[in-house]
Amino acid sequence: MIPSVNTINSLPSFLGSVWLQGRSALGIARIIARYGLLGSISQAMPYRNPEAAVSSGGSRSRHRFGGVEKYADNSSLGGETVDKSEPNEKEGFKEIDSVLEEKEMDNTFEHAANRNVDENFPSGNGVDTDARLTLVSISKEENGSHLVKTNEASYDFPEPTVLSKDEVSTENTLEVNTTMAAKHSEGVKTIFPSSPLILPATASFTHQTNVTYVSYLVSNASSSVGSAFLESDIVTIKNGSLTRISPGKKMMKCNMPPKSITSIDEMNLTLVRHHAKPRALRPRWSSVRDQDILAVKSQIQHPPVAKNDRELYAPLYRNVSMFKRSYELMERTLKVYIYKEGNKPIFHQPIMKGLYASEGWFMKLMEGDKRFVVKDPRKAHLFYMPFSSRMLEFTLYVRNSHNRTNLRQYLKEYSETIAAKYPFWNRTGGADHFLVACHDWAPYETRHHMERCIKALCNADVTQGFKIGRDVSLPETYVRSARNPLRDLGGKRASERQVLAFYAGNMHGYLRPILLKYWKDKDPDMKIFGPMPPGVASKMNYIEHMKSSKYCLCPKGYEVNSPRVVEAIFYECIPVIISDNFVPPFFEVLNWDAFSLILAEKDIPNLKNILLSIPDEKYLKMQLAVKRVQKHFLWHPKPLKYDLFHMTLHSIWYNRVFQIKI
Repeated sequence: MIPSVNTINSLPSFLGSVWLQGRSALGIARIIARYGLLGSISQAMPYRNPEAAVSSGGSRSRHRFGGVEKYADNSSLGGETVDKSEPNEKEGFKEIDSVLEEKEMDNTFEHAANRNVDENFPSGNGVDTDARLTLVSISKEENGSHLVKTNEASYDFPEPTVLSKDEVSTENTLEVNTTMAAKHSEGVKTIFPSSPLILPATASFTHQTNVTYVSYLVSNASSSVGSAFLESDIVTIKNGSLTRISPGKKMMKCNMPPKSITSIDEMNLTLVRHHAKPRALRPRWSSVRDQDILAVKSQIQHPPVAKNDRELYAPLYRNVSMFKRSYELMERTLKVYIYKEGNKPIFHQPIMKGLYASEGWFMKLMEGDKRFVVKDPRKAHLFYMPFSSRMLEFTLYVRNSHNRTNLRQYLKEYSETIAAKYPFWNRTGGADHFLVACHDWAPYETRHHMERCIKALCNADVTQGFKIGRDVSLPETYVRSARNPLRDLGGKRASERQVLAFYAGNMHGYLRPILLKYWKDKDPDMKIFGPMPPGVASKMNYIEHMKSSKYCLCPKGYEVNSPRVVEAIFYECIPVIISDNFVPPFFEVLNWDAFSLILAEKDIPNLKNILLSIPDEKYLKMQLAVKRVQKHFLWHPKPLKYDLFHMTLHSIWYNRVFQIKI
């Protein structure tokens, strides 16, 4: 029987989740055996380089930028052939889904494993794993065996358990390397006629759970503060600025302070300047849709005054009247065309849980929308390219290769394909096209060939090409439950928040070690922690600390963005953003001064004095503003007015309105 892409890519992750949910392994094994699902994995796993792999049933398809073709015994189009005499493996997944449905479990396609893709290439793979890579020990109720899940998010800081060699056996360990199976690039069908992409060949892999890596994470998490300060021994604050004091070996850019700093005031001036004098090129030929947007622009610039609006709290916005009018006109005018080109898992397959959930939720809600989406591209004002930057990395990046050029080439050839097939890209050079990407590598992957597009990025760093006034800073939301993204929403009242400031997390990048160097165990009002050690895990709760603190610190990690910004708002704690060159989410419409503090990295030594200098009256106003702005940062299975889906789409629309030229 021919294995399908869904079988190859999702089964290992799924089986891991089933074991961790406590489902009978015997029952799952019966389903696998019945439908022949294991054969799909065994055929998929041994190969990394598709050019060098040849199966016993024929040559394996060549990797292409639109994905990788499925097996094709008799089809020139790379189609899938299924032996009708055997049960289809899809039926096996349906049966598994029904089991999960009975137990009210999620079977969402999620690849959380092996987030640290490359120890020496941390950007984009280890961002904020402090609250996500906490080791979880889960006991199986049926046979008392233990499994260690290294990459599942946990904010409760449970005490990790490391299995001894004697405890690890084939009976209680699922010997499937999820990274290999999910990164195996030969389960994706392509329809794009382009030159092949050759993935670098790598060394052979073992098909077993990496217990050594688990032990490494535990030892890392429980290491002393002193040993965690590798970067702080090299980068320090001197004369009011971050300075490298010890050259040592050559460091990566993400572990060094930026060479230039753009203050929040300079960002505000840049926004005003770029909206007043758009930098976009004029289209090669006119369109009636351009006239629609020009007419809208005039109405937004001269809106009716919004007074005492019950839905919009005026201090939250740069100009509440302009925002309200723009939003109304978006609902009335905007039409979006979604390109159908591209195959799963990179295209059209949203990830609804985890750190990169923002791009997944937007993709799912946009593709399911009926108000804005049109089937005729000639009626569209904007064009959406629905790819997942997370799945692009997960599927194509070869671990320890230190080479991401194939990821960028993949998107380059995709853009060339839609430019050749449709006239819309060439008309504007891609200026009316947009993408939504939350992986840290997205700025690199979309550079040059998608440079004129509107990019909604979590990694909104002005030093990495983020264009204020055109691009959109996408909120990085960590979703722990796809079925209930609003779980644990809210926090204590302002009068009940006794902790002045809180932070807990891993020592990613150069800044966090400096934060701990100045404030860990230095002041009872400043609850500043590194990775939560096992002995403290049972006594501390990450969420409760956020719910009980006045200010929640959001220092940058490897990159400028952090999910703590949205987490703080989620738990009604005032976010304190410490990240030079970071453009806050929805910067074009929100007034972040009303509900947050944005501090320079060099201000860390004076952090407590800055917080204490804020009068109680101002703090109460800011805390109220956090509650009021919260609705703009929430996902809903059925989108609501002014929620995160609509705010993202609005900022894309808003920036297009102010960038258009005729």
